[in-house]
Amino acid sequence: MTTLAFDGRTGASGDMLLGALVAVGADPAVLAPVEDALDVTYDVRTVTRRGVRATKVTVRHGEASEDRRPRVHDDGGHGHTHGDAEEHHHSHDGEADRGHAHHDHDDAEGHGPNRSYPEVVAVVEAMGLPEPVEADALATFELLGRAEAAVHGTDLEATHFHEVGADDAIADVVGVCLLLADLDPERVVTTPVFAGGGEVEMSHGVYPVPAPAVVELAERADWRLVGGPADTELLTPTGAALLAHLAEGVDETPAMRVDASGYGAGAKDLPNRPNVLRAALGAEAADAGTRAEDGAHAGHADESGLVRDDVVVLETNLDDATPEVLGGLQETLADAGARDVSVLPVTMKKSRPGHLVKVVTKPADASRVARRLAEETGTLGIRESGARHRWIAERAFETAELEVDGEAYAVSVKVASDADGEVYDYSAEYDDAHAVARETGLPVREVMRRAVEAVR
Repeated sequence: MTTLAFDGRTGASGDMLLGALVAVGADPAVLAPVEDALDVTYDVRTVTRRGVRATKVTVRHGEASEDRRPRVHDDGGHGHTHGDAEEHHHSHDGEADRGHAHHDHDDAEGHGPNRSYPEVVAVVEAMGLPEPVEADALATFELLGRAEAAVHGTDLEATHFHEVGADDAIADVVGVCLLLADLDPERVVTTPVFAGGGEVEMSHGVYPVPAPAVVELAERADWRLVGGPADTELLTPTGAALLAHLAEGVDETPAMRVDASGYGAGAKDLPNRPNVLRAALGAEAADAGTRAEDGAHAGHADESGLVRDDVVVLETNLDDATPEVLGGLQETLADAGARDVSVLPVTMKKSRPGHLVKVVTKPADASRVARRLAEETGTLGIRESGARHRWIAERAFETAELEVDGEAYAVSVKVASDADGEVYDYSAEYDDAHAVARETGLPVREVMRRAVEAVR
């Protein structure tokens, strides 16, 4: 399983995530749709932060040219020293204090209109992005919008962004989603994310760090929020929203074979520590003990030996859904973030036959999954059931090599274990077994039996 792991000990911002993804191998050329849609250019260069070589991505405004490709420089860590003094506040609750910042005249920080949430959605939808990228970007802005609405007591549709509605913030969010799609990891994780300390100045006044929107986003995230280690803002709302949508929380970097690593640079210099976000990409070890079904917290096992995972269970009753709609819910809701979907026959009012749809999802994805469920089924109401947790096994996948009539075939086998690594179940993947059965003429259950025996 290919895993992208972020180290959250120096916080995160949009530009740091952009730099980390490029540093770990994503191709900056995929950012072209954003440059085509907005009057911005991504400037990619190498800088040094406290002796650490890192990638700095700056969104610049007003550099239209025939060649709209991101500008990539390699300064060997010496050619962009003035960047060490730049500020990277992207607070969407107001403008951070930039009195001591050093910005180039064409830096796009805060440039462009401060848009409402519906206006930001319209801009993103007009970019013509691949569907998964657009979905990730819109989900991130929805998280930002809901956090802003919660802080100010407004409705989502009436929410007016400050900085995160500007061109550079849209370029940060969409750019990260494009670069992540280029890397295409199967899993994204982050260690606990440090927020910093002190105070931050916003349009409504001076607030303690973390900013109110960051705290709201942390409530919706799968990872843990930690104060410190520096007396300054380390985690911006843009960075928090991206990680809340994209990353699972783990207590420590999982055991993995690191194939690539890199650092994304923040703009400011921190005392006694490099202001960089580290990313590592590679194959997660099958016996790492940190993988649970689609997003468990590592190390949160109890006396059961299973991992306690935070979830939301959504339910709705349907009396007029067609078989085609019900049959497609597994795929359509999974695309929106659902972890599991069940459809059960029930008897409804006036003894009418109907169906109960139950959906398990992560808290951060619940509102998006509920919206998709309503759109797909036409239901007039969706309720959140009382379940808040589930106990799940650690899961790993092994490949069984089978030989039939002199030909070799591969079948994936899911291996379930408790938190101590004690295996208690093996299950061959049906789709793989079915494909082998069609080619060989063997019964599917015989292929599954042989596959399990091969990995025991």
